[in-house]
Amino acid sequence: MLRPDICKLLILFSLFCSAAASVTYDHRAIMINGQRRILISGSIHYPRSTPEMWPDLIQKAKEGNLDVIQTYVFWNGHEPSPGQYYFEDRYDLVKFIKLVEQAGLYIHLRVGPYVCAEWNFGGFPVWLKYVPGIAFRTDNGPFKAAMQQFTEKIVSMMKAEKLFETQGGPIILSQIENEFGPVEWEIGAPGKDYTNWAAQMAVRLNTGVPWVMCKQEDAPDPVIDTCNGFYCENFKPNKKYKPKMWTENWTGWYTEFGGPVPHRPAEDLAFSVARFIQNGGSFVNYYMYHGGTNFGRTAGGPFIATSYDYDAPIDEFGLPREPKWGHLRDLHKAIKLCESALVSGDPTVTALGSNQEAHVFKSKSGACTAFLANYDTKSSAKVSFGSGLYDLPPWSISILPDCKTVVFNTAKLGAQSFQMKMMPVNSTFLWESYNEETVSANDDGSTAMSGLWEQINVTRDATDYLWYITDVKIDSDEGFLKNGQSPILTIFSAGHALHVFINDQLSGNVYGGLENPKLSFSDSVKLRVGINQISLLSVAVGLPNVGLHFEKWNAGVLGPVMLKGLNEGTRDLSKQNWSYKIGLKGEALSLHTVSGSSSVEWVEGSLLARQQPLTWYKTSFRTPEGNDPLALDMNSMGKGQIWINGQSIGRHWPGYKAQGDCADCSYAGTYEDKKCRTNCGEASQRWYHVPRSWLNPSRNLLVVFEEWGGEPSGIALVKRTMASVCADISEGQPTMKNWGMLTSGELNRPKAHLWCPPGQKIFQIKFASYGQPQGTCGNFKKGSCHSDKSYDVPQRNCIGKQSCSLSVAPEVFGGDPCPGNMKKLSVEATCG
Repeated sequence: MLRPDICKLLILFSLFCSAAASVTYDHRAIMINGQRRILISGSIHYPRSTPEMWPDLIQKAKEGNLDVIQTYVFWNGHEPSPGQYYFEDRYDLVKFIKLVEQAGLYIHLRVGPYVCAEWNFGGFPVWLKYVPGIAFRTDNGPFKAAMQQFTEKIVSMMKAEKLFETQGGPIILSQIENEFGPVEWEIGAPGKDYTNWAAQMAVRLNTGVPWVMCKQEDAPDPVIDTCNGFYCENFKPNKKYKPKMWTENWTGWYTEFGGPVPHRPAEDLAFSVARFIQNGGSFVNYYMYHGGTNFGRTAGGPFIATSYDYDAPIDEFGLPREPKWGHLRDLHKAIKLCESALVSGDPTVTALGSNQEAHVFKSKSGACTAFLANYDTKSSAKVSFGSGLYDLPPWSISILPDCKTVVFNTAKLGAQSFQMKMMPVNSTFLWESYNEETVSANDDGSTAMSGLWEQINVTRDATDYLWYITDVKIDSDEGFLKNGQSPILTIFSAGHALHVFINDQLSGNVYGGLENPKLSFSDSVKLRVGINQISLLSVAVGLPNVGLHFEKWNAGVLGPVMLKGLNEGTRDLSKQNWSYKIGLKGEALSLHTVSGSSSVEWVEGSLLARQQPLTWYKTSFRTPEGNDPLALDMNSMGKGQIWINGQSIGRHWPGYKAQGDCADCSYAGTYEDKKCRTNCGEASQRWYHVPRSWLNPSRNLLVVFEEWGGEPSGIALVKRTMASVCADISEGQPTMKNWGMLTSGELNRPKAHLWCPPGQKIFQIKFASYGQPQGTCGNFKKGSCHSDKSYDVPQRNCIGKQSCSLSVAPEVFGGDPCPGNMKKLSVEATCG
């Protein structure tokens, strides 16, 4: 029960300590209408998909046995200029929440309004940086006024639409601020004061539902502090009367341009959830459940890729990622079978071995639930519990809803997996090109100023691009003109990418990276007698989204800019007059739109520009038939941006190859973002999602701006489809006859299930091994133990069928190929 003084605090935001309370909490769980709940949640960010995708994403979340959808609120998307609000299309927050409500799920609304989220400027609008006297995320009047105004705007909208649970709506939780604890620790007392102010401000809004602060150990009552991370089993809230909540269980990690693509094994993700629940956790949210796409210029970082797939259970294109999605679905089902015991009290923990233990929950009504854990990363364990013996694979937890019967083990994948492929569609692109011109100091719209100016101060982030232009006069008596030793131009920039032109000719380009966005250019340059124009195209690749002092961060050429090797020695160009031109000519002409693209003369055929920097390309294509998700294969290009029918797909940068370690991956052992990575030596991102809702019934305009120089003939429209289906099932894989009722506790014989999409049938068994096969779907291989009859059963039972089931037992495959050893069946089939 809650302490009386806490009840008084809860009254401040309408969490009455009476039976009328709709949402409250105690030490064990969030309580909805007086009932404690184990809540499984997943993050789906509405701007990272399209409204047409939302119903299917939400339905897949429901089918995955989620209770809650969690989303941030994106301030810079909703208030692009002060007092001017936008809540349409991908930013239609109310529509998104109502769709969740219609599906029968709850909402956790993370108002923030700082979100981090690998989102441009952490979700802050750039205009906020230029409010006089402002300092972000501290005890600062201008910042608090702006933050409060936006928070009140969102809360009032939710109230007007009756979307809080106390009004009959789906919102059961809200969040104020985001991961502020580490920042508060850095800035000290002003940070502490800000934390207290933010909590009090939020509570006074009287939403009727609890507020949380994640990664905030000193969250003031009645705000709940919560955990974010790959693991949170040891997390404890700052007060005993608050529930143990996990607001971000990272399902993978983000992709950066220049970095490998991270993956988190389904077995480890399930293990982390089961371990959190067995240690008293009652709310866990997957970040992300569907990651989606950083359309337009929304990616932050900088250097965060356009894809925000995050190795989530639902992939970037809206398809279930198997076996992760199915494995977690079954985990959630098993946890729900245990709910009555789990919410009744704290567990009793008993050691079962050196690295094994049992967590047992019992309810007053007699319900008993057990979690049997093996923390060893290499060895299986056979443990005695109650009247039974149980086999526990390495790094795994078995769930026994009745303290007798294992219905789920985190390391045993029971879900079918898919090997996906990107298949070109029948669409040949006929390209036309237009050359973006370098600018001069006399161009319309250019501004002359003394010295070097910070990029965002000039552009206000309306574009990625800012030209810096200056002149260098070379006299005829310069020594380098005779000795052939060209002068060296050195440029220091705060980032993020830079193209250097001398007299309209590209002299070189440089770029930074996520760990160090700053860059320097130093190379010989060809100068002639007379006036030479130096044109620097500085390129932003998303503004930072995390750290201290947002208002002080900068980008662009801040210098010094030096020319070495002249008669005078070294000439400092930094303080001389520079001209500035915001954006590209093609942007000003709106070449990415149908009307804008008709305003200039494009060339095609033999005159088409190839491998040239600063080039616009356009083509048209018909919408492919079917419903398969679509993408663009951009592997032949360098760096730039993409538009479909005027809508920005985002930044492409396949020329930035992934550097790092992509070693073999084992699910067992502690996961971190440098483990289990792919794409080393390849493009960090090759495929770029094209939402079908952005396409016209017939003719579509595709426009690409290429900075570096690429080969447009290599661009292809592809569809994401299933290459093969797989099953990977162990002996003893727990499967209940009836998941919904624990009556007999009898186990079925484990089965491998294969099925093809509607209209397709299994026509080939690519791999089959009963024994101890290795690898994953698309990369299976025989182990030292293998039955010679492994192919016979699937070929006989599956070929020509839309679906089939295969029992995993020695007698099915003509006997035991390695008695005394745990075996499994791995099968890969193709559909057609």
